[in-house]
Order: sequence, then structure tokens, then C-alpha cells
Amino acid sequence: MSPAFTRLRPLLAAYLDRNPGERSTLAGLSAALEAEGDPNGPAALPWHITCSAVVIDRHQRVLHLRPEESGGLLLRPGGPVEAADDTPLATALRKVEEETGIAASFLVLTPEFRDGPIDVGVHDVVPQPVEGGTAETEPVENRPGHRHYDFRFVLRLADDAPHLAPRAEGGADTAWLPFEEVPSPTLSAKLTASAAGGAIVPVNASAVVHDGRGRYLLHLRDANKPWIWEPGCWSLLGGGREPQDRTLRDTIVRELSEEAGLTVAGLEPYAVENVTGTDGTRVPIQLFTGLWSGDPNRLRLTEGVMLAWVTPEKFPHMTMLGTTRALLERHAAEHPASGEEPSADGPGPAAEPSGRLLHVVGVHLYLERDDRVLLGLRHPDSAYAGRTWHVLAGHCEAETATECLVREAYEEAGLVIDPADVELVHTVHLRERPAPSPPRLQLFFRARRWEGTPELREPDKCLAWQWWNAEDLPEPIVPYARAAIEGIRAGRTYTEGEWVR
Repeated sequence: MSPAFTRLRPLLAAYLDRNPGERSTLAGLSAALEAEGDPNGPAALPWHITCSAVVIDRHQRVLHLRPEESGGLLLRPGGPVEAADDTPLATALRKVEEETGIAASFLVLTPEFRDGPIDVGVHDVVPQPVEGGTAETEPVENRPGHRHYDFRFVLRLADDAPHLAPRAEGGADTAWLPFEEVPSPTLSAKLTASAAGGAIVPVNASAVVHDGRGRYLLHLRDANKPWIWEPGCWSLLGGGREPQDRTLRDTIVRELSEEAGLTVAGLEPYAVENVTGTDGTRVPIQLFTGLWSGDPNRLRLTEGVMLAWVTPEKFPHMTMLGTTRALLERHAAEHPASGEEPSADGPGPAAEPSGRLLHVVGVHLYLERDDRVLLGLRHPDSAYAGRTWHVLAGHCEAETATECLVREAYEEAGLVIDPADVELVHTVHLRERPAPSPPRLQLFFRARRWEGTPELREPDKCLAWQWWNAEDLPEPIVPYARAAIEGIRAGRTYTEGEWVR
């Protein structure tokens, strides 16, 4: 079975959180995904699942094809998941290239939907001969009648994409339809209500941090993690925009604080650069630049391996993306070393303002079974709490806390949890050493029900999952996790942990 099928269940759960009115319509799909085996295999009938691409140009028009075998019907690029597809989105991207010649590097995910579907189409397919077709699928095989579910992913076509030229095999005429003319009523309505299309807007931000004397602060990312961007490479600090960020400047300020406890004064926009994401799509990044002259060893790094000052002559000898190297070399040419101490910061992290402080939001899963609590033993190389027991946890990204909980539970332990089955049972507010690490709100959610047995999905982070007697917790254990577990069992909902000023 394709890895993509294992991603459909959490993808559908997140979709239904955004579209709760469709739960009854998609109840059959939920049931199909709960069953063991290939949802598209013969035993899965009467269900059939496909993934399609909603390719939009700057004029808010959607790409459609008219294959010869469709009988004149307009279809979007799409088809069934294949064994080599890592994700449902990968299926849609593959079909776009196969049917139109457009590579993923000319497609951009939208900030509204990212890698989640805008719509899940549903329609019944009656028995048809091999040469038949429907308005929503490729020509169907000679199979019994079945219900067809189509996951639809929005992709913005880059302005410099090549002119559409149908492939020789299965060539098709192309048409660009305004949102209101898209044949699927549900997709048409969601597109019309969205802000998709128009200008491509970055949703990621990174920082070119330098000391004014020719040194650049670079981040060595974790290796042997093919699912992250730039594994094992020297890169810039940064990340994706989250709902609380009013601007991308808010994003980079928050990311610097979360990843390294770093404050850089005077951050200014520098450029917008395009890179290639882990799924092959184009990712526009807003770059900021600012001065800092502290000691990277005094920073509290929460992601990756290390931070270091690097001069341009070392760039050719480092594992670094070509686009990153070209960017830094361009910046160095535009900003020659002054030989003077920068005035932005003194040594070490910058002084923090006395007013508002950005908080990191952590989400934690409290699972209890027969008076035993699920804990994981963190890997010795973990940036935080190595060789220490901790509950399953993660940081909120561009998502709600419950969405984060569902995602982390599946990614780290293979557990499937319905957001409707969780409740917030404890909050810890703390600020740990070394100062000035960012303050943290640690949210603990109890899952009343879940599916699956804890498994090691990320062995580089967790060595073992184990159920422990809640009255006899192991040592060492993360202190605030112990405090939260004891508080939950005592009926308390709030704990103030260590607070370093």
C-alpha cells in the first residue's frame, strides 16, 4: 500500500475540523479509511479515492483538460494514488506533470490551504465500459458501481511557468475556467469564497543575521531526516507564518526566539527568494537582514545541531544548498565588512523589551490506561531533555492546538485521535534556563479515545514508549511534565513552573 494512504486519515480529520458540516457526507470515506488494507483495492469496493490538482493562474482561473477519451468533458489533472506516492499531494503533483508537462517547481502552495485539500468531492459512479468516463475522473475501469472521493489540492501556477504543451501520450486540449464556471459546485463555491489566486505571497520568513564584519550566523540542521527541509545542511534560521503573526516580520521575530532564544534588533526586509520544498513545489521566502554580534554558544538551540559564525570563504566547503550560498555571497558583496563593532547588540542574546514577550506554545498528550500514563524516553542527542522521560509533545505550527496534538500523535507514535475526543486538562506557564529563553505555555490534553498502539515513528527523537504507574513515575522525567501529571490527577488545571527573568 502506498505511504500516501496512511496520510489520508489525518488529512481528512483536519479537513472535517475546517468543514464540520460535511461529516455526514464523508462518513463513508471515514469508514473506508478506518478499514485495513488498500482503500483503492478490489476488496475496498464500493469506494474509490483519487487526488486532483486545482491549478490556478494569477487571473483566478482554474486549469482544465479535455482528453479525447472524455467525450468532450472538462477534467482537472488527477488520478488514483500509486505505490511510489509519498503523500496525497504528491499524487496530484505527479498527475499535473504527466498530463500537462508542468513540473512541481512551477507550482506554489497557497497560504490558505497549504498541503491540505480545499475540497473533498463525492459522487457515485455507475458501471461503465472501459471507454466510458465521468466529469470528475479519468475514464473509469470496467468495475462495478462505486462511490468516488476526490481530494482536491490548490496550487498556484508561477508566472514564469512554461506555456502549456500537452504530452504526446494522452494529449489534451486545455481550458482556463473562472472560479464560478468550475463544473464541481462544491469546489466552485469554495474557490469563490477563498482568496486563492492573484499575486503569489510568501508565507515563510528567514533571517540573514551578520555581525557587520563579514561573519554570518548559520544553522546546521539535523541530518538523516528526509522529511525536513535541507536535512544536514547549513542554513538560515526561519520558518512558516502562523495564525497569530500579523506580518512576516512577526514570523521571523517569533522564529528566532523559538529556535534560538535570539532577538535581533533592526530587522529589515532584504529580498524574496524562491527555494524548492520537500514536496518539489516552489516556496517563496521573505528574507530579512539584521546585525548581531553575540556568542552562538550562549543561545538555547531548540532545533537542529548547532549555530556558528561563518565567513564567506568557507561557504564552498560546507554542505549548503546552492541557492543559500548564492544568496549569502550576494549579501556579502553588497555589504562589505566594516571592521567596526555593530551597535545592534552586545555579546550574547539581545536585551529584551520590558513589555510584551512572544510565548512558545507547546502541546502535550496525556494518555492514561489502567492508572498508567504513556511516556517516551527522549533520544540522548535531543536538543532538549536527552535521556529523559516525557509525554508526547510538540510545538504548534500554522495550526490550532488540537490540530497540532492530532498531528504530533500520529507523526511520533502512529496514534490516531479525533479532535472531538480530547479535552484541555492542564496548563503550565514557565520560563526555563538558560535565560533569556522564551516563555512557554505548555498545554496538556487528555484523549478519551484513540486508535493504535504506540510505535517508534521517530527513533531519532524517542527511544521507547512505555506505560508507567502514575503513582510511581520514572526518573529522570521532565520536571514540568511531572508537575502536570500530578496536577491532573489532583484535579488542578494550572501550574506555574520555573520562571527565569
